[in-house]
Amino acid sequence: MTSHSAIRLPVHRGPAAWSAILPDDRGPVALDGDLAIDVAIVGAGFAGLSAARRLLENDPATRIAVLDASRLAEGASGRNSGFMIDLPHDLSSDDYAGKGLAADRRITALNRMAIAFARTNVEEYGINPAFFDPAGKINGAAGIAGHHRNLSYASHLAALGEPGEMLDAKAMHEVTGSRHYVSGLYTPGTVMLQPAGYIRSLGEGLRHAGVHVLECTPVQRLERTGATWELTTPNGKVTAANVILANNGHLESFGFKRKRLMHVFLYASMTEELDSQTIARLGGHPRWGVTPSDPMGTTMRRIDTAQGGNRIVTRTCASYLPGMLPSEAALARAARIHRRKFADRFPTLADVPMQYSWAGHLCLSWNGVAVMQELETGLYSACCDNGLGTVRSTLTGIGAADLLSGRNSEIAAHFLAEGEPARLAPSPFDSIGANLFLRWKEWQARRE
Repeated sequence: MTSHSAIRLPVHRGPAAWSAILPDDRGPVALDGDLAIDVAIVGAGFAGLSAARRLLENDPATRIAVLDASRLAEGASGRNSGFMIDLPHDLSSDDYAGKGLAADRRITALNRMAIAFARTNVEEYGINPAFFDPAGKINGAAGIAGHHRNLSYASHLAALGEPGEMLDAKAMHEVTGSRHYVSGLYTPGTVMLQPAGYIRSLGEGLRHAGVHVLECTPVQRLERTGATWELTTPNGKVTAANVILANNGHLESFGFKRKRLMHVFLYASMTEELDSQTIARLGGHPRWGVTPSDPMGTTMRRIDTAQGGNRIVTRTCASYLPGMLPSEAALARAARIHRRKFADRFPTLADVPMQYSWAGHLCLSWNGVAVMQELETGLYSACCDNGLGTVRSTLTGIGAADLLSGRNSEIAAHFLAEGEPARLAPSPFDSIGANLFLRWKEWQARRE
């Protein structure tokens, strides 16, 4: 008999704003009693719901339950910036270029498979197209160093045969309404999600297809007896032949890959809904997304009524937290920085209040690999998104479903060919060193 108990459950700091700005006309659908199925999936984010969807594609008769400790889109899937990026986006590099042309062509092809998979979900389940907007994105440069990074990345994209359009300061102002940016690099393949809208709608679509999508149902223990796994929750037990752990960094909470996963929290704030006078003062386009030319800079995004209101999101600041517990003080510090970054970009809107501020959990490995594998007999993982949750988690979910189903796929083969996550430095040196490094990188990228 094999048993794994969760030593911690997710703790969320601040509201999941993407979910909070959408209407919610029902209560949570939680487990109430025991349930016997074929596959249990732990985690109802991009990885878990994608795994469930792929399992149905592989065999529509599969009985599936997806269990989440929170409401749909209350976790990391409702706490990101909503960029579903097709191109190489290596956060450890200076300009997002990856590990060479051949590797970047492979990852671009995989990312586009994830986007095509999500597009099929939108079509199949009638998801609001405003939640899946193929608008592209801009790498914004606020200074000469950022501009040179954009030129470097544009050169790399040209070598890959990928399109990109350089924008000058005037064009950036026309798009964003901000005079902060000296240039930008527009790439057309990114899809701008309303991430909570997409996840909540996908969950409902899967429910209509017969999948048990269970909220507020934390898995406290996994136990294998004979040929089945038993999952213990507060209000019942789930028995399944196979289990997929799609809980990203909380894979470690069940005892797997300890001291090999890096837990980083990013922080974001969202304005209150802008009134018509403020929108007139702002100008610019009603929807856009700007990632910083320096990966440690500030991400900005504007949305409109169809996505939850006319609002602007500011995302920056990072903390390395092995205990996976961001503090109220860290959130308050980040919110103050967000106000300053917002005012730098929109001085005429500096008095606009932030309605929401929150922290979101990223899981990375030192060597940039995911954890998509069979951990034990009948126990699979779709974890470690390396900060690219919308696309990479979609891919690991698909890969885990294919591996479980015995389906040979390019996606599963890619992750199976990766090595193990590298071992981290011992505590407390990992935490001290990582946070000093993050502060230094933030200072370097302060203008961006």
